[in-house]
Amino acid sequence: MFARRARGLLDFTFALLCVWCAYHHTPAGALLRRTAAWAFNTRTTARPLLAYYDGVSGTSVPTPGALPPSMLTRVPTSAEALAWGTHSALKSLEPKAREPALALAREAGIAPETLLDPARGLAATRRLLDSLAGDFPSEEARLTAVFAGRVPARFALERVDAEGGGAPTLERLAKQLPPGFDGASVGAAQALALSTALMLGWPVSESAHVTSPFGYRVHPTLRTRRMHTGVDLAVRTGTTVSAVAPGVVRRASEDSVNGRVLVLDHGRGVTTAYCHNSELLVKAGARVEKGQAIALSGNTGRSTGPHLHYQLELAARPVDPFSFRTALRVAEGATDL
Repeated sequence: MFARRARGLLDFTFALLCVWCAYHHTPAGALLRRTAAWAFNTRTTARPLLAYYDGVSGTSVPTPGALPPSMLTRVPTSAEALAWGTHSALKSLEPKAREPALALAREAGIAPETLLDPARGLAATRRLLDSLAGDFPSEEARLTAVFAGRVPARFALERVDAEGGGAPTLERLAKQLPPGFDGASVGAAQALALSTALMLGWPVSESAHVTSPFGYRVHPTLRTRRMHTGVDLAVRTGTTVSAVAPGVVRRASEDSVNGRVLVLDHGRGVTTAYCHNSELLVKAGARVEKGQAIALSGNTGRSTGPHLHYQLELAARPVDPFSFRTALRVAEGATDL
């Protein structure tokens, strides 16, 4: 179709385009740009590596529903957390996407409108999930039924069981759903991530003051208005930082912005990050348990004082940890770190 010379030029052009994209839009490219800037003493626009774990892609996260007063001062049970996550995810869906859940509610003798009611929704959703436990023993199979319907979920579960080789995870069930149920998979994933986040612990003492909350702020060193994707907890250098849930260390490294940083993957679309540490106690690839010491807090990276930057992400998007830990308080009159 093309002359050999023209085709060679076209291939060369595409190769250059691929190199340019990798250089400007991947973690490896960012590392190269930062290294070059350091070597030649110039400025760079490369994002720190943690920015590639931030909310730049992935499934949208629904706004969590308000926690009932009874759950503000204690750790919820797994059943309560699953009901709360499901209720919050259902409220975020379009009316058509809620139809499978409403139909299941009618079958179970539950008034469908109560699933979305702010006052009665949590109890109604828990009743719905309990009614499905006999046919769908695992949490992830139950969520598939809520968002896809009983028949498609049963079909997917039977296909996964026939394959063998492991538990019926949401990912495996989603692959076995009939065509046209992509939205159901998204709703179930949102519910699972929200319920998992609700069960997280806290990385340091709950009495630690929050000196900079989640949201837009004037950056304390750059003096520009920027999104603060986590919360800053004022603790002394050397304070033990604990894993908020079981997980795998996805990153254990250091950069000029985040300092010594850990990123933990807790599964179900939930990750947490811990920045500005003085020492890291675990390595990439290690499995950690909830409450395990993973770092010592510090003042490394771009920081104006000793503190821990704690970041929670659902489906690769940062969310406010206070949506899940509403009993915590922000220090009044404290300065940003």
